[in-house]
Amino acid sequence: MDFIAGAIGGGLSTAVGYPLDTVKVWGFYKGVSASVFTVSLISSVSFGTYRNFLRSICKMRYGTADAKPSKLDISLAGSATGAVRVMLMTPSEVAKVRMQTQKQPHPSVASPQHFSKPKYQGSLHCLKVIAKEEGFGGLYKGCSALLCRDCSSSAIYFLTYSVLCDWLTPVGKNKPGFLVVLLSGGFAGVLAWGLATPMDVIKSRMQTDESGQHKYKGLVHCARESVRKEGVKVLFKGLGLNCIRAFPVNMVVFVTYEAVLRFTDHLTNEK
Repeated sequence: MDFIAGAIGGGLSTAVGYPLDTVKVWGFYKGVSASVFTVSLISSVSFGTYRNFLRSICKMRYGTADAKPSKLDISLAGSATGAVRVMLMTPSEVAKVRMQTQKQPHPSVASPQHFSKPKYQGSLHCLKVIAKEEGFGGLYKGCSALLCRDCSSSAIYFLTYSVLCDWLTPVGKNKPGFLVVLLSGGFAGVLAWGLATPMDVIKSRMQTDESGQHKYKGLVHCARESVRKEGVKVLFKGLGLNCIRAFPVNMVVFVTYEAVLRFTDHLTNEK
């Protein structure tokens, strides 16, 4: 059920976050065709994988999957979840960034009333062109930056949510109220993105580096060149927007996730 609840939460959060997400690389709803499906899938994998990793860790350490996890357990499960997510999401991330940053078609010289076709004519077409021109490795451009970004930020994400829920829930209550879930989810998203922004900047730059450009040789080279040309502040480009976006998006994700789980639990208990 964690996978289904995560998918619903992720899908609903897309409507909140996608316009703000695309401001970073221009073009409000470019590449949106695959976004709802992709975000739902990734959110499903994130929450489902996290819960399964956490249960497995608790079973290994305490003998039962239902034991109360420690902060270390939560961090390890979150980090492992980030790694799994990267393996699945990198191609769609590459396609999204390429779709959002490609230039608008211009009138052809021969016939001004006709516009030349854009290089990428949809998400699937974009993936096909990248695979053809750049090989399988092109679909995983920026993977190293994504691993650094998601393993650390996912650990912080789930740890912050758990700690805030425990802290804000009154003694004697088994589950946090929905206001607590909203606040905890929002702040968890803000902290996670605060940590993730530098690697997100590097990731986007690596992924826009198309075949034939070869501006960057890898993660370290991209970071070094970006800082050399634009200063350290370039690594925090979009930090404010990321945090503004993260709060409402993750409020929606967590409150939907919790609501679906509690609804299904209620139905199960009634039977």
